[in-house]
Amino acid sequence: MSAINIKSLIRQDVLKFLNSFDTILTDCDGVLWLHTTPLPNASDVLNLFRKLGKRIFYVTNNSTKTRDELIEKCRNLQFEAYRDDIMCTANLSASYLQNKAFTKKVYVIGSQAIAKELELAGISYCGIGPDVIHENKPYHIFEKDPDISAVIVGFDEHFSYPKMVKAATYLNDPNVYFIGTNTDERFPIDDDVVIPGTGSLVRCVEICAERKAVIMGKPEEYMAKVLMERYKIEPRRTLMIGDRCNTDILFGTRYGFTTLLVLTGVSSLSDIEKWKQSEQQEERDFVPNYYIDALGDLLSYLEELDTETS
Repeated sequence: MSAINIKSLIRQDVLKFLNSFDTILTDCDGVLWLHTTPLPNASDVLNLFRKLGKRIFYVTNNSTKTRDELIEKCRNLQFEAYRDDIMCTANLSASYLQNKAFTKKVYVIGSQAIAKELELAGISYCGIGPDVIHENKPYHIFEKDPDISAVIVGFDEHFSYPKMVKAATYLNDPNVYFIGTNTDERFPIDDDVVIPGTGSLVRCVEICAERKAVIMGKPEEYMAKVLMERYKIEPRRTLMIGDRCNTDILFGTRYGFTTLLVLTGVSSLSDIEKWKQSEQQEERDFVPNYYIDALGDLLSYLEELDTETS
């Protein structure tokens, strides 16, 4: 990968680049917004891409929001969005089990979003909410639910030792499905505070259960498979936009999408320079095809392209 600065290209080459894809996969937090604040001109860029005939997918590893909640957030922040545009790991977890004709029950370490998506899929579940240690009730003594045939691990502020005991116990049966929503290690919040991400929780359960989870989110295969099989996207005509190289950019590299890094989130130019020199192939795969300071910086180019095609 070459990591070309979009702004270093002559205008004609930028327009040629913008015409080289039909589908856009975009990460959300760090690319389109920061928490609840939209990044400057990002909505104008994405909505103009759509006006120009590009197919838009919001692809997020966030397991704490349903598709409908993400649509609401997009629209509140002025991003045009529809249900089929949303690829989120809470929904993908339910879809994965639906595709297996799953009729049993799921033990969930995760948020209400996963519960809501399972409900919409007609799948029963348990485990949401706190599960604390009680002095008069040892955590290793619990009544196993014989209907549990899947375990989902997503982001859970109530993650606890009793939950890990239950998840690993159910997973001791090799016939029980093991799903992880994503492997993001930590959230970028503050230089002085580290917030563990879902990947930290998934790894805990994997180590204890001595099994690997099937991961729904970037950079793993399931999300790419859904995009290509359900929506028939063509990898060589697809652009993946992200701010985190070890998920967004690696996802694009693995599955043949052109990659664009924006510098408004996790990864930096110094990271790219380090990975370019790495002796490890996976780290070299973190290097994007292109980068730009912010998504909003594409607006003037898109406006010119819109004028040309009007």
